[in-house]
Amino acid sequence: MSLQALEENTLTAEVTNISAHGFWMRTAEKEVFLSFEESGWFKEAPIGKILHVEEPQSHHYYWPELDIDLTLDIIEHPENYPLKSR
Repeated sequence: MSLQALEENTLTAEVTNISAHGFWMRTAEKEVFLSFEESGWFKEAPIGKILHVEEPQSHHYYWPELDIDLTLDIIEHPENYPLKSR
């Protein structure tokens, strides 16, 4: 098995819980919380589309049905990536 094939099999992200305030996502390293207030892209999304998350690369998460790409840095430091243009 090639390194690329092995990496594709081990990179997994999973949404583990959704509440009125946001959702928890488990990555290979940790569990992170995405607040609907800070991650407004998900606020009106159907639950099934939030649950369908892919991890094409380490620390890069993609929701194909919502066309949302986020990195771990964006998730952990949303204050550095405002939703509104200035």
